[in-house]
Amino acid sequence: MTLDTPVTEFPGIGPARAVKLEKLNIRCAGDLLTAFPRDYEDRRALYPIQDAPVGQKVCIRAMVAERPRLARIRRGMDLVKVKVVDATGTLYLTFFNQSYVEKALHPGEEYIFFAALEEREHRRAMVNPLFEPVGRRQATGCIVPVYHLTEGISSHLMASLTRQALDRCGDQLAETLPQSVRLEHQLAQVAFAYENIHFPASPEALDAARRRLTFEELFYLSIGLASLKNRRDQGGPAVPIAPAPVDDFAALLPFPLTGAQRRTMEEIATDLTAGRPMNRLVQGDVGSGKTMTAAYAVWLAARSGLQAALMAPTEVLAQQHFKTLAPLMAQLGVDTVLLTGSMGAAARRDARERLALGSARLAIGTHALLSEGVEFRALGLVVTDEQHRFGVAQRSALAAKAQAGGIPAPHVLVMSATPIPRTLALIIYGDLDVSVLDELPPGRTPIETFVVGEDKRQRMYGFVRKLVGEGRQAYIVCPAVEENTGEDPAGGPVLDLKAVTVYAKRLQEEVFPQLRVGLLHGKMRPREKESVMSAFAAGALDILVSTTVIEVGVDVPNAALMVVENPERFGLSQLHQLRGRVGRGKHQSYCVLITGSHSAAALQRLKVLAKTTDGFKISEEDLRLRGPGDFFGSRQHGLPTLHVADLSGDLRTLTQAQQAAQALLEADPGLELPEHQPVRARVRELFRDTPDIFN
Repeated sequence: MTLDTPVTEFPGIGPARAVKLEKLNIRCAGDLLTAFPRDYEDRRALYPIQDAPVGQKVCIRAMVAERPRLARIRRGMDLVKVKVVDATGTLYLTFFNQSYVEKALHPGEEYIFFAALEEREHRRAMVNPLFEPVGRRQATGCIVPVYHLTEGISSHLMASLTRQALDRCGDQLAETLPQSVRLEHQLAQVAFAYENIHFPASPEALDAARRRLTFEELFYLSIGLASLKNRRDQGGPAVPIAPAPVDDFAALLPFPLTGAQRRTMEEIATDLTAGRPMNRLVQGDVGSGKTMTAAYAVWLAARSGLQAALMAPTEVLAQQHFKTLAPLMAQLGVDTVLLTGSMGAAARRDARERLALGSARLAIGTHALLSEGVEFRALGLVVTDEQHRFGVAQRSALAAKAQAGGIPAPHVLVMSATPIPRTLALIIYGDLDVSVLDELPPGRTPIETFVVGEDKRQRMYGFVRKLVGEGRQAYIVCPAVEENTGEDPAGGPVLDLKAVTVYAKRLQEEVFPQLRVGLLHGKMRPREKESVMSAFAAGALDILVSTTVIEVGVDVPNAALMVVENPERFGLSQLHQLRGRVGRGKHQSYCVLITGSHSAAALQRLKVLAKTTDGFKISEEDLRLRGPGDFFGSRQHGLPTLHVADLSGDLRTLTQAQQAAQALLEADPGLELPEHQPVRARVRELFRDTPDIFN
């Protein structure tokens, strides 16, 4: 067997199971080895019945006290009840739809039972425990991996397949880390790391394995990102842009710039005049003035005879950008056109002609900017919204439009309203330089945020009526689109989740019959979504009941209340983004988080949001509490997915890996020495979506 051996050659894996494993991205033996456990169960300790902690999964050694009793409750449902004892007490076991247990457990014999311990009416109990005879322990007495699963694939099967893969081809895992790096940072050998990440001999062995694999992943990632940035820095020359002081631009504005805006504009000016294509991320909280920094870049490009394109994720947002920027650009002598899919043929034709002739210097639009027939005379700058990170195909399409006008490579500016801790931003946004807008313009009224329980629901509804009566509008955000009576991925019931479709109907018919209630969710057609959002923006709706599709959306200055149902279901950064939908006008605005959760951890997390409106503090707390899942939820344009590294807890390892990568690249920039060929190969594999990484 080799690392490339298909899973269909493993015993018991037919075509049907192979298809299910493919859902987990497992196609061969090597994939099994890199499908790392998501958690571990420590089944080494044995507890007496009375001393075992309630509410935890534990191993208990006990004797079967009586013959198991099988009962058929109804068709398709049977249960087996068993009483087991030890010197300290009695434990009651219930097995659902496991009728074989009636004959598998023998009175008078001792077994190890493993499951969550419950206590009901002073009786200790377990439901569907795993069990095995005391003398033949295999599934207990060790640390057991818990894998990501899909329907039809059990954790036991995953462990069995991984054990076979390790035993039969684990010795084929090549040591690709340079020995000098491994010794300097005291990292475990590769074979030890893979064995103990899956089947740890001890917590210490697991820590050593995880540290080795985390370092390795971050090391290769750092080399790849440094190579991308180095390739860009040494890339073809950018079209020259003449410098102009920030003060000249600021003098044309009707309001003062913040210090952070000035600093960012100076960084942009340095990029644009450096003779290489700019690739910069401007990240900052809602209202921090990102659009003005982009306007400065557009102004600089226009002064040098170049055109700029600003891409927005939705038509409504594109129209909003046009409404904000077109008058300002007109004052600066820059002609602006709007280009969206729903425009009439005549308007679209006019916009295209002005862009092709070069009379229009700024195009604001959606994906329509990338469509055939849209030609630029001299496209030198592309500004994108955070929901529009460009993939390879989109970048190629824009580059082609620029090249058609004789521009070798356009400058790129990405705007993001999601504050991300700087270290994490350096990973997520890989080859981009990062500017941070960390101060808000003066005079903004902070949004008041409240965390309330279900017992305050009627008061919350009254508050909605009061604000709407004063002429304001409100958002009510729900986590679910339709009613769901299944199981939550975390294991709990989801019956209490506010389903947006059902809830919107009830609010309109029973709670707010006199008000105008709209509905918005991601399963609606794009035209429907645009229509509802436009109606809300125009004041034709009082309340918008929505899923998180409004997280990044249109400005509605009249919206003064954001209500979030089941806020414990969202990350803090996402809640902060939702809160940023209000507080955009002159009215005092509010955010109400209404939760039925009694979890102390969940309530503590929500109170972080109530205490501060600083997006960077919130994102750092979110990273600490939840890990980087929120930020890595959707892969960013071909950057590698991290399998082991947890950037909330591995920042020290990240720093060490980056320093080691930098030292290696300083010694051998192209990784051309024979001893560095394995590193080069691993980085190429990691960045396979960017095949020319070392070109």
